Amino acid sequence: MRTKTDQENQEGRALDVHMKPIRNRLAAAAATCALLGAAGTLSFSATSASASPPGQNSAALGAALRDDLSRYLTDRRTAEHISAVSLRVTFPGSRPPISLATGTTRYDGGPPVPAGALWQIGSNTKAFTSVILLQLEAEGKLSISDRIGTWLPQYPAWRHITVRQLLDMTSRIPDYLYQPAFATAFAANQDTRFTAARLVSYVAGLPLGPAGYHYTNTDYILAQMIIQKVTDDSYADQLTKRIVTPLRLPTTCLAPYTCPAADAGRVPAGYFYIAGGPPSLIGKAMSPLGLTWAQAAGGIVSSLADMTTWDRDLYQGRLLPARQQHQLESLVSQATGKPILRTTLANPLGYGLGVAQGTFPGQTGNFWYYEGQAFGARVLQMYFPRSGTIIALAVNSSTDNDHLSDLAGSVYQTLQEAGAASTG
Repeated sequence: MRTKTDQENQEGRALDVHMKPIRNRLAAAAATCALLGAAGTLSFSATSASASPPGQNSAALGAALRDDLSRYLTDRRTAEHISAVSLRVTFPGSRPPISLATGTTRYDGGPPVPAGALWQIGSNTKAFTSVILLQLEAEGKLSISDRIGTWLPQYPAWRHITVRQLLDMTSRIPDYLYQPAFATAFAANQDTRFTAARLVSYVAGLPLGPAGYHYTNTDYILAQMIIQKVTDDSYADQLTKRIVTPLRLPTTCLAPYTCPAADAGRVPAGYFYIAGGPPSLIGKAMSPLGLTWAQAAGGIVSSLADMTTWDRDLYQGRLLPARQQHQLESLVSQATGKPILRTTLANPLGYGLGVAQGTFPGQTGNFWYYEGQAFGARVLQMYFPRSGTIIALAVNSSTDNDHLSDLAGSVYQTLQEAGAASTG
């Protein structure tokens, strides 16, 4: 079997939103030792020492952050085909969170988008999937060193690949989102009800890719199938029992399986706007709960309030025993696919088991991040362990012209200048 041509790769991008982690924008930023902000190049060096103490000028901080959102919406509305931008910032301790939103629920108008809107969180779903598997390992029901052949013998060509390799994107299995047959099926009917087996079938029989780190959503569909095999239960039910209910995440569901029908009205219209995509989809609003094409790779719908609750519990080790938490955060370089202890300025982007780590100069230290992109939204979250600050952002389109990390840079700078992202 031959490898794909450049033209075929370009065509594959039509539906290759990946529900991806932020790579290109942050990779470029890492190369220049900065995060690009809306006003230019923003270094992550802490500037809060001379800023106002946290808790002061809260109204001014809220106004400044709202300006950041409004500026981004004005500047990027046409280029990204967005009408809504939402932000939530949470802090350690008892300091109240900040929740803001600007814009409207539809590109052609509609009511103002509420701060409590629901979003397709895309590949942020992957960390939920990894946690479920690691909980099962802690219970002695499987090992992430198990090979696929142990649990999914119907895929003999992949029998030697381990669960860990699925979760850290080193399996070399192709991504079903790149496949023309999938793109054709989805473009023909957004409401096609895909099964996990059908999604995997788009790449079964294709050759493995080269060794290294290669982002592929197929890995997490296979992880879902393993969860279902081990538990004799659905992925949706395991998600609810193990995470949604214990963490009290009232707005989090797996679409469409566990989402109330009324949730569709709480999701801003989300637009497919990927250059080179199927003409019938460009600029079209996507089904708010029609995510059977994503499932354990990116099918969760949630609010930013639930997302920041989840992020804090995830990164502060409240969901897993110490051994499994260590495995969750064990990294491979996104450049080489080789294991690394932590990210550095020389090797600034790492991928764990459904989580990603970055490093930039200054006092922020290593931080955890993920940008999930579904066909109707992008959701970016960043957690800074030194300050305990979490930033979550959402906009209502999928696009290959993505500048959401620019907005994250502007938000972080605003927080620094207000003393609200102090590293102590």
